[in-house]
Amino acid sequence: MFKVITLNMNGIRSAASKGAFDWLQAERAAVVGVQEVKAQHDQVEGVHDRVGRMAGHFHYAQKKGYSGVGLYLREVPSDLVRGIGDAEFDTEGRWIEARYDRPGRRLSLISCYVPSGSSSEERQAAKFRFLALLGPKLAELSAERDFILMGDVNIAHQERDLKNWKSNQKNSGFLPEERAWMTQLLSGSRLVDVYRHLHPDTTDACYTWWSNRGEAWAKNVGWRLDYQIATPALADSARLAAIYKTQRFSDHAPLALSYDFKL
Repeated sequence: MFKVITLNMNGIRSAASKGAFDWLQAERAAVVGVQEVKAQHDQVEGVHDRVGRMAGHFHYAQKKGYSGVGLYLREVPSDLVRGIGDAEFDTEGRWIEARYDRPGRRLSLISCYVPSGSSSEERQAAKFRFLALLGPKLAELSAERDFILMGDVNIAHQERDLKNWKSNQKNSGFLPEERAWMTQLLSGSRLVDVYRHLHPDTTDACYTWWSNRGEAWAKNVGWRLDYQIATPALADSARLAAIYKTQRFSDHAPLALSYDFKL
């Protein structure tokens, strides 16, 4: 099986201190996508740039201690693309794509971090600008190649994707416009939310993020913000899904999916 893990680390050094790398090495995944690295090259190289046999590749934010994404890969890619192609967001380190171009297959593995809009109206506006770029980008990509996008999308798509949906309808992450964007992405582009493909009705067990405020983790007052989004052929090969909650490495939980294919 081809195991794919996505994890928002909320700081790679913090997650490492809580045992994330020991866990990831034991999981023996084929690829791990990470978000919110919150570090620079000199803080990662030689320290956090490998997971077992997997080599790490990163797109760092220019601002120190902010954003940043990475891919840990077992197989050497044909090409690496850092950045979504927009100056505003490429300085924030929000997209890294590994391409595998071989006879009969064109495949991309992507780690993506959608901005959060919860801190201010300005950041919400930035989030909408990013989504306006991301939708066409994924539609264009899906017409050319298969892919799996691993990422913190910062959107709970449906009511069953968060505990307190009624009281969050005017909050970033569950706004009608954001949910409509996700619906359009999954219908218009024929892309698949792979976790929901396997578990269409799961509620409380599906959450991947919990606020650090109050007792959200203890009471499981969570949101499903972390996704693997894939083209149909790859999504159809998914066999197992797991959200790991035994240890807490971050305010997000790792989402692991196993697919029946090989690079």
